[in-house]
Amino acid sequence: MWDRAAVSAKLNPSLQLSTEVNLASHKEALVVCSDNNLTTGITIWDVSTGEELSHRPTCASPPHGLVCLGHQFLVAAQVQKPGSYRGGAIFIWALNKAQVLHRSYPVEPIGPLACTSDGSYLVGGAPSGKLFIWEVASGRLLQQWSSHHKSVNCLVFSDDDSLLISGADDGVIHVWPLISMLDMAEDSRANAGPSCLYSWAEHRNSITDLVLGTGGSSSVVISSSLDCTLKVWSLGHGTLLQTFAFSTQINAIILDPGEQLLFTGSTDGTIFVSQFEIGLQDTAAVVTEDQSSRLTGHRGSITALAFSMNGLWLISASEDCTARVWDIVMGQVIRTFDHRKGQITNIVVISQTFFPSKDCQKTNNKGNVPRIPVSSLEKSSQPRSSFEGTVAILPSYCSLEEEHVASGSHTTASMKQQILDLEVFLLINSVYHSVKKGLQKRYR
Repeated sequence: MWDRAAVSAKLNPSLQLSTEVNLASHKEALVVCSDNNLTTGITIWDVSTGEELSHRPTCASPPHGLVCLGHQFLVAAQVQKPGSYRGGAIFIWALNKAQVLHRSYPVEPIGPLACTSDGSYLVGGAPSGKLFIWEVASGRLLQQWSSHHKSVNCLVFSDDDSLLISGADDGVIHVWPLISMLDMAEDSRANAGPSCLYSWAEHRNSITDLVLGTGGSSSVVISSSLDCTLKVWSLGHGTLLQTFAFSTQINAIILDPGEQLLFTGSTDGTIFVSQFEIGLQDTAAVVTEDQSSRLTGHRGSITALAFSMNGLWLISASEDCTARVWDIVMGQVIRTFDHRKGQITNIVVISQTFFPSKDCQKTNNKGNVPRIPVSSLEKSSQPRSSFEGTVAILPSYCSLEEEHVASGSHTTASMKQQILDLEVFLLINSVYHSVKKGLQKRYR
């Protein structure tokens, strides 16, 4: 049953005007793909009109294997045949071109992907339980390490990019500080992998999805599992705050932009809508599905959930080969996208700012040119000089007007800032070693 009054009361008042808003006034695009076969490719639709804007051939991506990098590129991990001994494949497209820009072949198959909000770093998870992190501008594989005992299923960065959260088939969730993933100062530590901030093992089955609230390291993490539960965790304290219990397995979760409602996609095609009231004095430790409203209509398992960039509509994807746009106030479908090429595994909502118009496509005009340097990703870590292994310098971006800009270009200001940062690092390192030597002499 759909409780319109309860949902309306929880939504931001400005979002309750969704039924009066003209869809055509919001230039957003829906990107979908399947894991069916490589010929299925990526399909991009205009959310407002339902028109197909583009089709990118040669792509079959596993769940959580498609991301938008820096709002200007699509990056997709490619599925591998079961039992295949080949490594993985990651393809990168610029939004203004249908052809693949870079084809990279990691040493292992890659499943889920996650990237920092500025497009500096890309992380991939493997069936072996390993994680790989690349510097996008140079393509350097900065580090790889064994993070889980079983296949990694989902990855997500905090909104301030300071933390990476991983979930796997072993039912464990790890929280990794980005700074520890970039720390290449000691070879022994790099081989052992970065230090983990938290490890949560309360789920009894595979982790299927992860969602973070806003607030960086002070926010909450929501995890879904095939054990039919959602769990809410505090990033600030590392503790379990709340559990949502359902009668069916859960594949996908999403919070509304105001973080008042929690949407849960189940394997029977139902989308549960629950009030999200973490932090209140009378917050229940366990919430059951009979306290939730429901959105029904899909005829197959829910595979992915997303919100439109304007925050007005929920978008769901399913094994029934459709994606649906929901008016969450009315609890009704306002548009259905039929993906006849196969069941949908990934959906991403992007702005059409960097997407070429129909006129640009017809005239072979390049449209908006990507301004973030992107390189082919290294297959394995390459030997570095001792200096290169000491500190990871964050990439800076120039204001580029030509498409063939050399990767790694830096403005004078950004170079000065990096030199200053390096000097501070070396000073801290020098003080550390001085103190260490002093303590060693003292206790001999």
